[in-house]
Amino acid sequence: MRQEVESAGQAGVLPAPGYAGDLLPYTAHEWMQAGRAVLVDVRTDAEREWVGFVPDALAAAWKQWPGMALNPDFDTQVRAAASQGLPLMLLCRSGVRSIAAAKRAAELGLTAYNVLGGFEGDPDARAQRGHKNGWRHAGLPWRQN
Repeated sequence: MRQEVESAGQAGVLPAPGYAGDLLPYTAHEWMQAGRAVLVDVRTDAEREWVGFVPDALAAAWKQWPGMALNPDFDTQVRAAASQGLPLMLLCRSGVRSIAAAKRAAELGLTAYNVLGGFEGDPDARAQRGHKNGWRHAGLPWRQN
């Protein structure tokens, strides 16, 4: 992640194939606060309920629990999230599903970014998330039910 931060420079954006780019969590938060883009949480309803969520993020699950089947309403939901003409910033658990979701949004003609590290980040040496990169580790706003 440190190399990614250095590569991204001040802009906090990294190039990515098939969608607008990868954003550092701080950049995504800044853009959200400034009204420059819409944060879309593509995790399942269960993940947001049990693990936590970002206030003011819109929900459009990429896959659904149980079974992790593709959400048949994703296209409609992501188009609705982009209805004001703003770019989308897609957030998942670790930054993997959100890449697929960003590529799909781009195929729909939308400007979509992936948030690096996702909400929980990568597993650490003890296989626990939340301690290594991602939204929560960055200390950005989130809540838990």
